[in-house]
Amino acid sequence: QVKLVESGGGLVQAGGSLRLSCAASGSIFSINRMGWYRQAPGKQRELVASITSGGSTNYADSVKGRFTISRDNAKNTVYLQMNSLKPEDTAVYYCSANLRLTTSSVAGDYWGQGTQVTVSS
Repeated sequence: QVKLVESGGGLVQAGGSLRLSCAASGSIFSINRMGWYRQAPGKQRELVASITSGGSTNYADSVKGRFTISRDNAKNTVYLQMNSLKPEDTAVYYCSANLRLTTSSVAGDYWGQGTQVTVSS
């Protein structure tokens, strides 16, 4: 079974920083894209940032210049460094990985359980 486990969420004041981590474990052949999504109360889940296995990144306009996504392919881990946090960044943050279990399997999306990030004003 594949598991994605997030850590690093918490409560921080506006202007502060947090670093989220997400480690994928299990019988994994390869991981393509990894990403972070977030869902605030009453809103749809939205993409925050993603990164390919080659290191190409993509960011939501709302976090450009403040958040940085990175990954350690050897550890199957993705990180999200969040700086200059704003109250509107408050949400549950989910890790996602598009991966293959074997050489012949079709790639599929897997999700973590989510970690709460709360930014106080």
